[in-house]
Amino acid sequence: MPETIFKHASKTAITLIAFALVFTALLAYVFKITKVPIEKSEAEARMALFSQIVPQNLHDNDMLKDAITLAPSDLLGNTQATIANRARINNAPSAIILEAIAHDGYSGDIKLLIAIQYDGSIAGVRVLTHKETPGLGDYIDILKGNWIKLFDGESLTKTSDPQWKVKKDGGQFDYMAGATITPRAVVKAVHKALKYFEANKQLLFSDTK
Repeated sequence: MPETIFKHASKTAITLIAFALVFTALLAYVFKITKVPIEKSEAEARMALFSQIVPQNLHDNDMLKDAITLAPSDLLGNTQATIANRARINNAPSAIILEAIAHDGYSGDIKLLIAIQYDGSIAGVRVLTHKETPGLGDYIDILKGNWIKLFDGESLTKTSDPQWKVKKDGGQFDYMAGATITPRAVVKAVHKALKYFEANKQLLFSDTK
C-alpha cells in the first residue's frame, strides 16, 4: 500500500511540475512576442506627446534616445530619479524635456512634462497625470482647455519671481473661479522647474557635442 501511495504521489508531482514548466514557457513566449510591440506603442505615444511641446523645427535628433538620468530634486518635486529628454539641431542643444511633480494639487500630485528651450524659455507644458476634480480643476489638462498654454514662451527673464502666481495671489496667471488650488500648484511647479533648469543647465547639456 505505501508503495502504491508513493507511486501515485510521484505521478501527481511529476504532472504538476510538467504543467508548471509548460505554463512558464508559455508565459515567457507571450512576453517575448508582445514586448517589442508594447515598447513600440509606448515610444510612439511618448513621441506624440513630445511633439506637442517641442516643435519639429527645434530638433532633428531622436529625443527618446537622447536622454539623461536626473537625481531626485526638490525643485522638480521628484523623490526618485527621472529621465530628461533632449532636443538638438545639428548636435547643438535646443531644448530639454523635464518631468516635474506638483505635490500640492487639490486632490493630490500633478505630474507635469515641461519643455524648456536652451535660452530658458518654455516651449510647452503638459499634464501627464492628475486627480483634480472633473469639470472644475481638470481644466489644466490640454484635453479640457487651453489654460496650460499660458506657459508657452514664459521664462524667468520675461516674468519676475513675484509674478509667478495666480492673479488671486497677486501674480499674472489666470485661473478659473472656484478652482484656485490646482492652477496655483501648477504655476509653482513650473516656476521651480525653470529654477532647476537655470541652476543645472550645464549639467543637463554636459555631453553635448
